[in-house]
Parts: sequence; structure tokens; C-alpha cells
Amino acid sequence: MAAEEKDKQEKELEEQDMTKQETETPQTETAGEPSAGDGEKAAKSDKKEKKKKDKKQDALKEKVEELEDRVKRQMAEFDNFRKRTEKEKTAMFETGAKSVIEKILPVVDNFERGLASVPEEEKDGAIAQGMQMIYKQLMTELENLDVKPIPAVGEEFNPEFHNAVMQTESEEFESGTVAQELQKGYTYRDSVVRHSMVAVVQ
Repeated sequence: MAAEEKDKQEKELEEQDMTKQETETPQTETAGEPSAGDGEKAAKSDKKEKKKKDKKQDALKEKVEELEDRVKRQMAEFDNFRKRTEKEKTAMFETGAKSVIEKILPVVDNFERGLASVPEEEKDGAIAQGMQMIYKQLMTELENLDVKPIPAVGEEFNPEFHNAVMQTESEEFESGTVAQELQKGYTYRDSVVRHSMVAVVQ
């Protein structure tokens, strides 16, 4: 009888252990699977990460655009500076050239007076011929520099080119026409270096 009771108790203990294992097993399986709450948290975390990346990319893009705009403005400023410098250099050269030409013109006047004063019989002489050659060379160089005499006699009086110092009567020219040139005027690249001094028909 004692043996039978012992066997009965062992069977009951075995059944209790089996029942306990069956009840614990689903709980263990359930703990291993992610819950619905965990999935939502992961999705929210991914969205936050994506927003951070998007913000970072937008900030970088804005920085790049700002730098590009700055470079473009600096290039435009440099181009304007270059053009302004070239213009100033040209203006300085023009001013300097005109100043030199103004100083040369009295020399040209003296050559012309000297040649005009040579007697007819001496015009073929060595001195007169030498003066003529130097004068021609000087005028050729001035012409190469775009220095040109202003047309005067027979032209209608133009205050932009002519300086009327006297009035005269003339049967050859109409009123308001230049009848006599007292001093030759010159232009340099279409800019007046010296006005012609003229007598105008009244």
C-alpha cells in the first residue's frame, strides 16, 4: 500500500509539473515577440531621424546657395572694378596724350611760319628742303596718332571747332562762313585739342 501511494504522489507531481510548463510556455513565447507599442515607438524614432536628416540637408543646401550667391556678387564687383579701371586708364592716357600734343602744336606752328617765310628762290636750297622733310615727318607721326587739322576756310562757322576772333567782309564767301584762318586747330580722336582761330564773314 505504501508503494502504491508513493506512485500516486509521483504521478500527481508529474502532472503538476506538466501543467506548470504548459502555462509558462506561451508566456515565454509572447515575451520574445515585439509588441504593437514597440513598433509604434520604432516608427516614431525613424520619422524623427528622417526629419533631422532633412533639416541638415536643407541647412547645407541653403549654405551652398548663400556661398554661390556671394561668389557671383564678388565676381560681378571684380568685373565692374576691372571695367572702371580700364576706363580710368584710358581717360588718363587720353589726357596725357592731349597734353603732349598741345605742347607739340606750337612747334608745328613755327615750322609752318618758317617754311612760309622762305623766299621763292631759296625753296630748293638744302636748309629749306631739310625743314620741309622734318615738317612732313612730324605731321605724318601726328596723323598716325589720329591728330588731324580742323577744316576752316570755306567752312560754315562752328563754335565747337572754330574760335571767331574777328569779322570780315568777303565777296567770295557767304555770311557766317570762315574766310580766314589765323591759327590752325587740331583734333585728337574726334576730341578738340585746339580750336581754330578764324575770321568770319559778317
